[in-house]
Amino acid sequence: MSGPSIIFFLVFVIPLVAFLIWLTRQDKRKGRTGLVVVAITVIVAILYMFLKTGGH
Repeated sequence: MSGPSIIFFLVFVIPLVAFLIWLTRQDKRKGRTGLVVVAITVIVAILYMFLKTGGH
C-alpha cells in the first residue's frame, strides 16, 4: 500500500466503519443484522479494491 492509501484508510475508512458499528449497536431489535450487513459490505469493498488494483 502506498502512503496516500494508508492515510485514506486511517482518516476515512476506519472511523466510518467504527461509526457504522456503533450506530447498528444502538438499534436493539436489528443490531445483529446491521453488524452482519456492515461486515459483508466491508469485506466486499476490500475484495473489490484488491481485485481492481491487482493486489498492489
